[in-house]
This record gives sequence, C-alpha cells and structure tokens, in this order.
Amino acid sequence: MTAALRKRTRRAACALISTSLASLANLAAHAEIVVTANDGKMVLENGSAVVRKQPLPDTVSVIDFTDGALKLLGEVPAPASVVGPPPSVAIAPDGAFALVTGAMKLDPADPAKTVPDDKLSVIDLKSTPPKVLTTLQAGAGAAGVSINRAGTLALVANRSEGTVSVFTISGGTLAPAGKIQLGDAKSGPSHAVFSHDGATALVTRDGDSKISLLTVDGSKVEYAKRDLSAGIRPYDIDLTGSAAAIVGNVGASSGDNDSISLIDMTARPIRVVTTVSVGQTPEAVKMSPDGSHVAVTVMNGSNKAPGSPFFNDFGLLKVYRISGTDLTPVAEAKIGHWCQGMAWSKDSKYVVAQCMVENELIAFSFDGKALNRTSTLKMQVSPAGIRTAEP
Repeated sequence: MTAALRKRTRRAACALISTSLASLANLAAHAEIVVTANDGKMVLENGSAVVRKQPLPDTVSVIDFTDGALKLLGEVPAPASVVGPPPSVAIAPDGAFALVTGAMKLDPADPAKTVPDDKLSVIDLKSTPPKVLTTLQAGAGAAGVSINRAGTLALVANRSEGTVSVFTISGGTLAPAGKIQLGDAKSGPSHAVFSHDGATALVTRDGDSKISLLTVDGSKVEYAKRDLSAGIRPYDIDLTGSAAAIVGNVGASSGDNDSISLIDMTARPIRVVTTVSVGQTPEAVKMSPDGSHVAVTVMNGSNKAPGSPFFNDFGLLKVYRISGTDLTPVAEAKIGHWCQGMAWSKDSKYVVAQCMVENELIAFSFDGKALNRTSTLKMQVSPAGIRTAEP
C-alpha cells in the first residue's frame, strides 16, 4: 500500500468513526432516554442481600426506550446502590445531565461488608459515551434524589443521618446549599420529591413511618414541622402531576400485604386520603405522565428465602387507575426477583421495570387494560435505580 493510499484510508476510517459517533449522539438526542444506576456490589442469597464474592464496579447506563424497545446507548462507572428507594437517579428537565446517588460502599476495613456512603455524581448525558462531570458529597446514606421542574434545585434524602441535602443548580453546575434536619439517624429519610409548582416538597421517612412537608422559597428550603401518616415505612414517593402524590409503604417484611397511599395535593392542608393493599413490599411507585395511572413493583416475597412460607418465585408489576382520590387495580404482570424501580414512557403507553437477580430490564406495553411484554435488556450488573426526565 502506498503512503498516499494509507493516508486516504486513515482519513476514511476517521470520517467513518466521526460519522458513527455523530449518529449515536443524534440518536441519543432524539431517543426517549432512561437512566439506570446499577449496583455491582450486592447479590441476593437465600433471602439476604450480601456482598458479592467478587464485587464488580457500579455503573450508570443510558438506555433508549423509544416505542417500548430497550437499547443500551452508553455506560459509565459511578457509585450506585440497591439500598434506598429506586429513584436514586434524577434527570435535569432539559436532559443535559443526570444525578446519581451512592448510598453504600464497600467497608475499607472489611470488604465483605458495606458502610454508608455520601456520593452524588453528576453525569453528562450529552456526551458520547456519557461521562462523570463531578462527584459531590451529600449526606450519609445518600438515597432518593429529585430536581425541581425549574431545574434550579436538587434534594437528596440521606437515610443514615436523618437529613435532606439541598443543592442549587445554575448553568448545569451544582453547589451545596445546606442540610435540613428531619429526625435522628434512625428516622431514615428515603426519597424527596418537589410539588409540581416547586413551592413544597415531600420526604418519606421509612425509619419512623412519617412523610415530612418542606417549604421551598427560591433556594431556601425549610422543614414545615408537619408530618403526614400513610402506612408502615413509607419509602418511595412520586409526584408527577399537580393533583396527587403516591407513596409506597413497604411494611415490616413480615409476609403481610403492604400498601400504597394517595396524597391529595389540592386539599388544604394536603393529606393522605386513600390507602389500598397491593401485596408484599411495594418497592417502587411511579405515576404515568398523563396522571391517570400508577405502576407499582411488588416484591411479592420474591426476595425471601425459598424456604419461607411467604416466598413466591416471581415479583409483580401492577398498575392502578387514579380516579380523583380512588385507586383501582387494572393490570398486573409477573416479573423477576428482587425487582426495583420502573419508569413510564412519555406517552404513558410503555413501562419498564428493573430486576436485580436477573440483571435485566423488562419493558411492557400498556393499553389501559393489560400489560404485554415488548422487550428485555440484560445488564452486566444489577439495575437498582431508574428515572426519566420528569414531564
């Protein structure tokens, strides 16, 4: 091969690579994006979460969920954890970046154990592949995270110290803006969500079974000294629309049926108005973007030891219709074991669920009456947190 031919070949290869990367970036820009946080440390053995004999790196994955088909677009190493509710991911309203928390890390003194971590990673979703822009400190046991719809504030619930961390956002840059003390270290703040207008926020506390109300005025966030009562151990909470919030009450893991509750955000003062039984351990709750349904991942005993009388060899994805303050079951489908969070498509026609044991995502179509599987995506490590950009 002549020198001139080698030079032309190199130019053609570079052009092809550039075109491929541009095509991938263009796909990511127009795709319906789901971000998952994946825990490489933990596995389920005989009903107990234990550290892997050979831990793998935690990762954050960017996935195309267009039309119910799952396709991995990119992945980056970053701290993540199965401990805490599945909304350990939040996406900026403009889709430019994601926030991912890491509630637990391997104990430096004993790598067969874990200890609370405080990491908050900022992930650039516009780059190909995605990359970590910066890593910040929240509080011990940093778990559920949310960004307000104005894109100016973020809240992180710190399960191991009884606080909520506040961050301001400007130009895509986060800055710590203090902490709010809600209870002692055992109160277990798990997830924080903003109201649709951004003037209030709700924080679940699975340690003492409270839901705390916060007031928001610009960058000033304060505990309103008012708590709501829904069920035993409120854990995940979602507030997609302006009329209602949904909370999952995970219970005492004693084999009893647990519940989800509807909070009327239009009442003055706001209050819990409806609670319905859904089965063992509702790990995650998520309202459809159109506000008409709520999806629930129910452990259904799939995370218990096979010898337990409460064990079932599958979890459940359930959908309930929201009619005013009523919750009515409309569909359910079997899923895997120790399943975590789920996310809806923007048009409310598809939903995707995460399962830890199977290391997979499962997508379903939903027509208002039934759930039908559309695709699956195998992951290298266990998917534990999930979010799309809030509508």
